[in-house]
Amino acid sequence: MSALPATVLFACTYNATRSPMAAALLNHFHGLNLKVKSVGVFKGDLDPFSVAVMDEIGIDISGHRPHSFEELEDDETFDLVVALSPEAQHHAVEMTRDAAREAIFWNTFDPTMIEGSRDQRLEAYRAVRDDLRKRILARFPPTGTPAL
Repeated sequence: MSALPATVLFACTYNATRSPMAAALLNHFHGLNLKVKSVGVFKGDLDPFSVAVMDEIGIDISGHRPHSFEELEDDETFDLVVALSPEAQHHAVEMTRDAAREAIFWNTFDPTMIEGSRDQRLEAYRAVRDDLRKRILARFPPTGTPAL
């Protein structure tokens, strides 16, 4: 297992669905121990289904404001960049090319692709949330018993 990084950046396509959920989950488990941010290749609008499924597990992301890679501060660095979409992977690799930082790719399904009833769509978002939680707990195991 790798040591816990001091700073982690989650990145996806619009910073509206996957990366805000991932950042909120990691912050829930390790918020006092590290700095967590999220960005997108593009700046989208926060997805209300993401807010709903995170609320189901007691994590409020309704105040999240999407940001793009371009909005990161020039001097802002991250020990680990976790790309959740192929589009974000390219940016993560570029961001870490000339620095002693790590970029990893967790190819994560985009639940916005699901059509159907509200319940069917929420199930897709729950699956993504639960997959992210599983990956986060495996990569960044908390001390003690996880609350979720």
